[in-house]
Amino acid sequence: MHVVKHDAESDSGLESRTAPSDVEKQYNLAPYGVPEEGAYKARFPNIDERKVIRKIDMRVVPVLCVLYLLAFLDRVNISNAAIFGLKKDLKLGGNEFNQALVVFFVPYVLFEIPSNALLKHFRPHVWLSLCMFLFGLITMLQGFTQNLSGLIATRFFLGLVESGVFPACFYLIAMWYKRSEAQKRYSFFFSSTTLAGGFGGLLASAIGKMDGLRGYHGWRWIFILEGVATVVFSVILYFTISDFPEEVTWLSKEEKEFVKARLYEDVGASKRSEPLTLKSVLEVFKDWKIIVGGFMYLGLVVPAYSYAYFAPSIIQSLGNGAIHTQLLSVPPWACAFALAMLSATLSDWLRMRFAFVLATTAVSLTGFVILLVVHDNTHLQYAALFLAAMGTYAAMPIIVCWFNTNLGGHHRRAVGTAFQVGFGNIGGIIAVFAFLAKDAPKYISGYSVCIAFIAVSLIANTVYFLGVSWENRTRDRNAAKGAYDDLTHEDKKRMGDLNPDYRYFT
Repeated sequence: MHVVKHDAESDSGLESRTAPSDVEKQYNLAPYGVPEEGAYKARFPNIDERKVIRKIDMRVVPVLCVLYLLAFLDRVNISNAAIFGLKKDLKLGGNEFNQALVVFFVPYVLFEIPSNALLKHFRPHVWLSLCMFLFGLITMLQGFTQNLSGLIATRFFLGLVESGVFPACFYLIAMWYKRSEAQKRYSFFFSSTTLAGGFGGLLASAIGKMDGLRGYHGWRWIFILEGVATVVFSVILYFTISDFPEEVTWLSKEEKEFVKARLYEDVGASKRSEPLTLKSVLEVFKDWKIIVGGFMYLGLVVPAYSYAYFAPSIIQSLGNGAIHTQLLSVPPWACAFALAMLSATLSDWLRMRFAFVLATTAVSLTGFVILLVVHDNTHLQYAALFLAAMGTYAAMPIIVCWFNTNLGGHHRRAVGTAFQVGFGNIGGIIAVFAFLAKDAPKYISGYSVCIAFIAVSLIANTVYFLGVSWENRTRDRNAAKGAYDDLTHEDKKRMGDLNPDYRYFT
């Protein structure tokens, strides 16, 4: 178990034991006591919690969904472009297409944590809209590339400017919602990927008919038009992306205090005003759970990107034409969205994470096993693509939400989320080389790699579940022995999820 070390700041609250601390007074807490769930409401008799949550739901999550939908669309639309002749026009042979895909993930993995640090410095609405403008512009430039070198260059810079979008959005959502409320919001946000996949197929089937317009082939128009749309939306989102609860203008002062109080009760002090330093980053990595969290996500990133990048090619290999292939790629994404939201709703209602990770991952595993062993039944193979997409894209938001919302405070969430997503996206590098042209149409190696990494995720999730369950029981036993009696409530809340009164979601 992680050993908690008090810094000078944490020990500053030890000076007086005879009177409640300022924080205990502020939140109507008994001295050194632990508040019952919902105790914060007593301070705000005039605040309607459901009304505040509805306001947050309308202002925070939908805008981020639009942002990530366009980010994911601009990232994977190269798979739609490949169906309309990108490889032929750029004279890509052998594994050159895979090389262009993999270069995206190099900066994407390396700059996750720095990007989250910049998010804290510049504020979300500035940083995220700037990233969005840049990746929209680079997507447009992909439409004008003339060779492999140009494609690789644009993919590299696309990965660089997109690196911070996903972890920043997850981090931002976590700073608005209690853990028991978060899963539906996370899954709805994450399902932007499934909406992007489905929308991308429909859009590509329409744009593909523009082939030859003004001398440009259809695949070029896919990049150009989708890039233009992203640039336009980036300007709109500059004015609509919400910052952290302490900074927004659309909540009253009392409502801000209310949001702060309810999150303080749930996960402890946010430490929004404290800078994120190298020392504080390294301190987070002393916790074994941070490392395990990376493997939880890594295992499903491989099948997720394998599906996103190669599903159109797999569907085309079943004997479908270019336009028909784009249309057939839509239904699996739609079903993945439905399962993700159903799983999220039940997960929040039951306050369970691990059971739903197992169930949805089992669906994904079933789909990839069928694709591995069945090669003579196109209907069953197409049905297996549904299972692969549904299970993978339903399990991923549960894993990220479970891990992220179990972290308390700005620092641990900023670093932990960025590490999980950054480390996990190494799986994207593996995925793009799992499905090679020489292995078509059976893709035995690709499906085998996906199955192996699903197993990695299952093992990591099981380790995390057993670990946090053990920590919960250990804290219960130590609390019963009075091991934490020398700590005030304020001391404990400064620890975030390392607070001995804190209990992890399982």
